[in-house]
Amino acid sequence: MLCLDGKKINLDHFPDNTLLIKEYVRTDHSDNRKSQITWKYENSEELSALIFLTKHLKAHGVDKVTLNMPYIPNARQDRVKSDEDVFTLKYFAEVINWLSFECVIVSDPHSSVSEALFDRLIVRSSKPYVNRVIEKIADPQLLIFYPDEGAMKRYSSYTDRPFAFGIKKRNWNTGKIEGLEVSGMTECIQGKNILIVDDICSKGGTFLFSAKKLKELNANKIYLFVTHCENTILKGEVLTSGLIEKVYTTDSLLTISHEKIEVLKNEEY
Repeated sequence: MLCLDGKKINLDHFPDNTLLIKEYVRTDHSDNRKSQITWKYENSEELSALIFLTKHLKAHGVDKVTLNMPYIPNARQDRVKSDEDVFTLKYFAEVINWLSFECVIVSDPHSSVSEALFDRLIVRSSKPYVNRVIEKIADPQLLIFYPDEGAMKRYSSYTDRPFAFGIKKRNWNTGKIEGLEVSGMTECIQGKNILIVDDICSKGGTFLFSAKKLKELNANKIYLFVTHCENTILKGEVLTSGLIEKVYTTDSLLTISHEKIEVLKNEEY
């Protein structure tokens, strides 16, 4: 979904299926010729629309255009292992940089590679959301769990609560996670409510493995917070396994609703 200064841009198509942005896009701004485009990613066609819209604004004298892009598309393809792998994140960033935005605002990037590739990047932390979830759970003995060492390094400074973290066993040929071990304050897990914290969820295999291992260690209720949640969570077992009480996420990516998912609206910014 694309919005221009808070107003949704409706995308249509010509008979040949090329994009038609048919509503009039105002460019008579009085605020120093500034505009903000907000892009909440739903599909790759929106990149073409973003290019057309940005070029249209600049052609009509709106020379200071900000891109608010909470989720970075292609963020998972942040490395290549062979010449046959297409470095989509790098090339996507080159397109965004070519549009010369005043700044690009993102939330909780998947890796430091993303932060390095974009020009004039402003990174918004997910700390306010994590703290809101902690307040909602309202358990003074709540333990935090990070599914891997990367998540632990990114998020452990968000709160001074005790934590444990996972060490994934991944099959590097298939990319699939085949198991998970728990490290850190494992002695604190028994009988405690747990909040799992990470940046992104697709089908949720990592979190299912985490919940199973935590239950083996006699954890009580388990909750999950992810900054970016894909609609494909419905294709996994996170919501049906009975292991995770509730999933919390931001409104950066998810477009479906579910009784076990609570979407936290962007109140901090």
